Amino acid sequence: MEQQLLSSIRILIADDYEGWRRQVRSLFQARPEWQVMAEAVDGPEAIQKAEELKPDLIVLDIGLPKLNGIEDARRELVLAVDVVLRGKQFVSSSLEGNEFTDSSGEKSPHRHEVLFYSDDTVLLDSVTRFIAAALKAGNAAIVLATQSHRDGLRQRLKAEGVDTDVALQQGTYISLDAADTLSSIMVNDMPDAPRFFEVVSDLIEAAAKAAKSEQPQVVVFGEAVALLLAEGKPDAAIRLEQLWDDVGKTFEVDILHGYAFSSFHNEEDEHVFQSICAGHSARLFSVR
Repeated sequence: MEQQLLSSIRILIADDYEGWRRQVRSLFQARPEWQVMAEAVDGPEAIQKAEELKPDLIVLDIGLPKLNGIEDARRELVLAVDVVLRGKQFVSSSLEGNEFTDSSGEKSPHRHEVLFYSDDTVLLDSVTRFIAAALKAGNAAIVLATQSHRDGLRQRLKAEGVDTDVALQQGTYISLDAADTLSSIMVNDMPDAPRFFEVVSDLIEAAAKAAKSEQPQVVVFGEAVALLLAEGKPDAAIRLEQLWDDVGKTFEVDILHGYAFSSFHNEEDEHVFQSICAGHSARLFSVR
């Protein structure tokens, strides 16, 4: 990342308000290494340009209530970009104390995040960091993913110093096929709430019991929602997201779901994209 900071950073700005995009452009012009390569006015256009241009960073307005975008850009946007480009997390001071942080500045007990990614490499890099951090802290992790992603994740975790063989034996790392999990909870092409809660609660309770930390936490990465969307079942995917959110609040687990940018093809997918974004505490965009 430090090497990247010395060269040009290619940025995509996405917002439906031209005045805000203009303000961001003017701020970034003061940093010659930051190159605004393109702009987008809505979700589908942002996804299309992200896939085509592969920017290093996407600056996206997610429509947070009670925030003036232009004033916020003048105050903290440049600092935020600097922090994010160094691989850190930035939370605006105006958001401290709300759903992103508690009064002490620590993370809230429940995170339900969505990652939109450009290819498998960036997905696995992000998920590896998410899972490795939990396991190294003595917590537990559940992965519900495709076979190829499960295999790739296991290899990356080993490279990060995580003994996945031991973790699997001890039950602190549970890795299951997303399609098989879906088949156990679906009724008439929709996720069945009682079946879902029975399957998921058993997994979470078993993982928490196996965790080694004094106050065991469980994190979950899942792709079942993305499989439903790929199968042309957006309503089922959104319903499953809602059920996961209920589970997250009930068990206080951290949840990460992943969707490929290619899952959203045209304007008809805009409402699905917006519904998925609205159901998460944070939206992450990862491109190469």
